[in-house]
Amino acid sequence: MPPRSGGGGIGAGCTGVWDVLGVRGVADTGGVGEKPWQVRYTYRLRPGAVAERYLVREAGMCRFVWNQLVARSRDLYEWNRSATLFGGTDPATFGYAAQDKFLTWLRATTVDPESGELWLAAGSSVAQQQTVRDFAAARTKALQDRMDRSIPASRKRGLPRFKSRHTALPSMNYTTRGFSLVERDGRVRLQLPGKVTIPVVWSQDLPSQPTSMRVYQDSIGHWYASFCVTVEPDAGRLPPVGHSRAIGIDWGITETATTATVDLLTGEIDDATTYDLPHHQHGRNAAARLARYQRQMARRRQPKGKPATRGYENAKRRAAKAHKKVARQRKDDAAKWARNVVADHHLIAVEDFKPKFLAKSTMARKAADAAIAATKTQLLWQARKAGRRTEPVHPAYTTTDCSTCGARTKHRLPLGERTYTCERCGMVRPRDKNSATIMVARAGFSPADAEGVSPAPAAARAPAA
Repeated sequence: MPPRSGGGGIGAGCTGVWDVLGVRGVADTGGVGEKPWQVRYTYRLRPGAVAERYLVREAGMCRFVWNQLVARSRDLYEWNRSATLFGGTDPATFGYAAQDKFLTWLRATTVDPESGELWLAAGSSVAQQQTVRDFAAARTKALQDRMDRSIPASRKRGLPRFKSRHTALPSMNYTTRGFSLVERDGRVRLQLPGKVTIPVVWSQDLPSQPTSMRVYQDSIGHWYASFCVTVEPDAGRLPPVGHSRAIGIDWGITETATTATVDLLTGEIDDATTYDLPHHQHGRNAAARLARYQRQMARRRQPKGKPATRGYENAKRRAAKAHKKVARQRKDDAAKWARNVVADHHLIAVEDFKPKFLAKSTMARKAADAAIAATKTQLLWQARKAGRRTEPVHPAYTTTDCSTCGARTKHRLPLGERTYTCERCGMVRPRDKNSATIMVARAGFSPADAEGVSPAPAAARAPAA
């Protein structure tokens, strides 16, 4: 496990999950008997001039292997179609075994025209082999989707396509045979094939030894290393909290998240704004700066077929950097807010809100700036990691039901009406606070005691003697 490295940096901690966020809600509270999680920890790399040339060269080799596999797959498709029309020959297959043999042939025959040496064989075989595996997985999924008629055409994955060096960002995958963590000058560095060492900004320790790694470059030219590690279910959890505190979360545009805390034992409702997430409007604040860079790109754009100028590339890099800063600000706000919510609540009722319909409304820009989907994903991950219980709640009628008496209004409330008034009991509350309380009521949180043991449903109880 590498120690912390001084100097700080931009490297983030856990940024992606494989088997943790595959569920819509988490019903368990303790995580007993769960399998270890496969989690990714991403860190910033600071390669020197030699190391960066090596990374660009390795990425170019992996892209060449990918494009050759795409070309070979298309040639065999045309061959099989001709064989079907004219007959006489059996159709050729191009599975993983054939692709692996094709890579061996490429490494033995691809020659550098200038030096006359085997160009592809000088690269890392591990990274190229992982490129073949990625291609095989993508091609297999595309062929399976073609045969499955239950999947809509818009959701079917297409066959792999060619990658251009002008649009495809460098990316390479390594297994444990292709990289190692070595200590030099008192710091742990990343070592790649060819004994190329790269400094890593260790923003936090790895919880275990990595099983694989992905090195990639983002749109502004920064290099990152994403390690896949195994984490035990009880690792990194927050201290336990009382099972009687439940929080309901209602997503919105004026405020990204409006919350209401309910004590299930006493029925007391807390409408404080302690756990609300305001709309910080990071995108709107950066709109003027981004528009200036986009105007520079428009003025410096060359006609089609001519290479881009240095001024265009600089403006493009500035625009990408502005986009990246906004995305990081949104993610940072979501992570800090989710951490506070999860730290103080064991039961979390989340509105199962899908903001896709807002893309066709007049609120599309403000809704995109709120980043509701990313915030929701961050909350589910934080709750899963801490062992909290989350329940998704369907948003239907959450704005028309009364949280006190349960009555439902006869008409839909317009978006401009932000105060809910019940005609039956006379309750007057903010509209979003009322909806957040409805989330808790619909989530089914009804513990019988402080230990969170819920009573059995009426249908499952033993009949009276």
